[in-house]
Amino acid sequence: MKAILFVGHGSKDREGNDQVRQFIEAMRKNWADTVLVQTCFLEFEKPTVNQGIDVCVEKGADHIVVIPIMLLQAGHSKIHIPAAIDEAKKKYPVVQFTYGRPIGVHEETFEILNTRLIEVGEDLEQPDPDTAVVLLGRGGSDPDANSDLYKIARLLWEKTNYKIVEPAFMGVTNPLVNEGIERCIKLGAKKVVILPYFLFTGILIKRLEEMMVTFQNQYSTVEFKLAGYFGYHPKLQTILVERAEEALKGEVKMNCDTCLYRLDAMEHVHHHHDHDHGHNHEHQGHDHHHHDHHHHEHEVQKAGELK
Repeated sequence: MKAILFVGHGSKDREGNDQVRQFIEAMRKNWADTVLVQTCFLEFEKPTVNQGIDVCVEKGADHIVVIPIMLLQAGHSKIHIPAAIDEAKKKYPVVQFTYGRPIGVHEETFEILNTRLIEVGEDLEQPDPDTAVVLLGRGGSDPDANSDLYKIARLLWEKTNYKIVEPAFMGVTNPLVNEGIERCIKLGAKKVVILPYFLFTGILIKRLEEMMVTFQNQYSTVEFKLAGYFGYHPKLQTILVERAEEALKGEVKMNCDTCLYRLDAMEHVHHHHDHDHGHNHEHQGHDHHHHDHHHHEHEVQKAGELK
């Protein structure tokens, strides 16, 4: 039996976790009843990835396809999920595992972003020349994920007629959201649309809703709009079904199994992700950022020694 195990990020916000479960339940119809479809989470919520794999095996799966419900490649998709799969391979040597790709820079994501802009009354063909869009990502310590947000901001600029599309982040790295807004205003924006690059609701989205009042008070002459996050957009189903299908067929274009960087990094990864370990992007802010720089310097030094 084949199983598809979807991995949500997990949130301290119950509503966000429920949204993930409901979304996957809605996707269930894309596969025959003979295919097992399960949900698990990386942090803050059960079942964990390892527990999700256990359930699949208990229910008779001999081929488990693991699909990360994550927008961009970062530590979670590069390190933590592969680590869980490595453990499972040792535990279940007769079970085949295929690891799918995160959503990544996908054509359909722009359809979702466009829909969210139209919903708040934007005219993508002829936007007001003094309107700016802030594409707002979660922010993290992984340069690939952060730079991908810049790429998506540029592609959004290419695909719409806005003069100003600025990337910004909710935490961990710069520019933070208020700096992104400031840049837009310095560039002459009279209206700023904040477009969250988030899959589901959670603590950060709810905090952002509160922050909108502060921004409006701080810049009283500027009009602010908050667009919706991705949520239940049908194109999100399209992307994730595509990711699952390519994995089921063994056509995944990214393979971490033999990656030297991952194998080297695994020596430094403590398996704290299976527990409630307080690894919380949302509250660590710059402290997390600095910690990661020290960690990175240690890695660079180690790499130097290896040479």
